[in-house]
Parts: sequence; structure tokens; C-alpha cells
Amino acid sequence: MDLLVLDTIHGGRELAACLAARGHRVDTVDVYRGREGIGAGEAARRSYDRVIAPVHLDPDHQLLKGVHSLTHHEAVRMLLSGHAPTPMVEVTGAQGKTTTAHAIAHLMPGVGVLHTSRGTFRYPSRELLWRRSITPASVVPAAEHARSIGGWLVAEESLGVTGAGEVGVLTSAGDYPIAAGKCSALSAKVASLAASPRSLVPADLPFAPPRAVRLDMAADVEGDRCRYHLDGREGEFRNPLLRLPAYTNALAMAAAVGCMLGLSPDTLATFTPVEGRMHLSREGKVVVVDGASSGTTAETAVDAAGYARSVAGRDRLALVIGEEAHAVCEGFPPDQVRKAVRAIRPAVLVLVGRSVPEKEAILEGLDGFPGETVLAETMEEGRVAALSRIASGSVVLAVKSWR
Repeated sequence: MDLLVLDTIHGGRELAACLAARGHRVDTVDVYRGREGIGAGEAARRSYDRVIAPVHLDPDHQLLKGVHSLTHHEAVRMLLSGHAPTPMVEVTGAQGKTTTAHAIAHLMPGVGVLHTSRGTFRYPSRELLWRRSITPASVVPAAEHARSIGGWLVAEESLGVTGAGEVGVLTSAGDYPIAAGKCSALSAKVASLAASPRSLVPADLPFAPPRAVRLDMAADVEGDRCRYHLDGREGEFRNPLLRLPAYTNALAMAAAVGCMLGLSPDTLATFTPVEGRMHLSREGKVVVVDGASSGTTAETAVDAAGYARSVAGRDRLALVIGEEAHAVCEGFPPDQVRKAVRAIRPAVLVLVGRSVPEKEAILEGLDGFPGETVLAETMEEGRVAALSRIASGSVVLAVKSWR
């Protein structure tokens, strides 16, 4: 087929190469920068069997008018048809993707591949294979590697799933605008789940795709105990992480996926924290809780602070908060940063970000924050500054960032 792939900077370049390797004739247009491929005008003069565009592209883009189009997710499903590893689980959502993907991988027996925003790892050794984005195109090499070793694949994906796997998972009902503000990220994710043979969705999702299982139909959590009941499997496991909001949903969802795949969820009792997802460490007399990830929100920052104070046994806390990478889709709006600061009331506030005016505007909106304040460009700079100001107590890293 003659194909046109739009958006080379969010996986389009890699997607085009995969399609060309399968014998298709492929052109690309760099719709955001105009630096690669052919120009939009030239593409408009040519004829294509399909135009392949990301779900976040403006639906009124000139190259999408009056054409047969596929999303990047659908193109990857086409590429993986008959070539997907077994089993394959796809995970998407506004929050909790990485933690949920790690928890599902913890269940899986034998060899396999875990593909996340933290990196792509070969299991059970957890050897780092590479670090790439979680765009749909990045699923292809992860799937190829999993298939080459005869293993499973658990893949974290942005803005939806491809439907190539046995199970698609939506971790949260959080929403934000995409496609020039004309579309809903949640709607795009839910629509993509319709292609999955089975899907798992959060209990509070206002609308669900066909064949979806709501989490409250499959598992429930009380304290440090998770009870699961799906597909003829019933049981329970205990894990202290279940008391942390950042892990409650992820572990319950992993248990439900385990039931769907015919695996025992009981091994989740030994699951431990993931870096950037409430990972706890100590620096001398200081407890450090790392809650910095692409899914960081005001709510997760507040949870991390409560966890840090309970472990440290002291109220004195330094909060490192802000947005390190603007590539994160939903961002960390200043009003949400202020919301977290007001709720946590840190003794030391370290604001992270590259824009000094933005950080100063956050401080002005805090109405005379009484604690010490520090401005930092990066999370590491902020972490060092926080540790230098807290002799005993805790430090919380709550920076929105790809890692």
C-alpha cells in the first residue's frame, strides 16, 4: 500500500520504517516542526491508500480531510497481527501506568519483556534492554524481542492501546484535552480498548468499551489485604503497599489481570516499590520518598508526604516539586502545585522548573509561604538542596518528569 505517516517526532519515523520493511511505500510529514520527510503541500498533491496519524493531532489538519486514516495505535496492531508475543498485556491511563505494568510483570512466569517509560527490561533478570518512549511505535521492537525469546510482553503505552494483546488495561479515569483541545484523552483511550479481546477498566469510569471488566467486579482492597474474584479464581494476598493510594489500584488491577490470564495473583505479596512511585530510601537520618514520575499529581504528592512523615516520625519535611519535562502530556499546572504545597505545609519548599517567572508566580500565589523556599532547574539539583536543609526528618520528590 501507499501510506503517509504523520508526525515523525512521536514515533512516526520508527513506525514508517517498520511499515516500509513490510513492503509498503511510505512517505512521512513532520507536522509539528517541518524538518523531516516531505512537505505538507507535496503530501497533499499525492495519493495514498491510508494516512496514519497520532490521536493527538488536530482532527482538522489539512492532510486528514477526506482521507482513509488510521491511528498510530491501529497501524501498530496491523504490524503485529500474527506476530504478537503471547501473552501480551497493554497498559494505558493518565496515572498509574508504570506501577501497574511493573506489578503485572511481577506476576508473569518465565522469560518476557516489560516495556515502560522507565525503560524496557528483559525478565526475570530485569536486564535493561533500552530506553525509548511509550508511543505506539515503541511497542513494535519490544514485541519483536519478546517473541524472539519466546516470552510474554507487558507494554505501557500513551493515549491508548493497540489491541494486539490479550488484555488492555486502563489504569485511571483521568482526562485532559488533546488534538488542539478538540478531543478527550480519556475518550481516545477507551475507544482503543474496544480492539482488545478483553479489557480492564477502573471502577469510576463513566463509560466502558465492550467486553470490559470493571475493577470492582474483580478485586477489592481493605487495609493491606487484596481479595480477587474473577474467571473462577478466588483468593487473597497481603502487601503493606496496599495501604498506599499509589499502589492500591495498581496491585488490584494486576491481580485482576492475573485472573484473566489464568495466573495466581498471590505472588503480588512480594511486590516492592518502583523507583519514582513512592520508593523509600534513607540518607543518614533523613527519609527520602521518591514520588517523581510522569504520573505525579497534587494527590500523589500529598500521599507521599503522609507516607514520609509516618516513616520518619517527624513533621519536618522538604518538598521538591514542579515540572522538569514539558514533554509530559498533562503537565503539572501551577494551581495544582500550590494545592499540594498548601496541603503538605513543608518546612522547606524547593520549586523545580526551567522558567523562573513561572516558579515566582507559584510562590506569589501561595500568599506568603512561611517556610524556606529554593528555586532549582532540575530534580537532582532540588534533591541536593533539600537534603542540605534537612538534618533529620524527610524529603519528598514530587516532580513531574520522564525518567
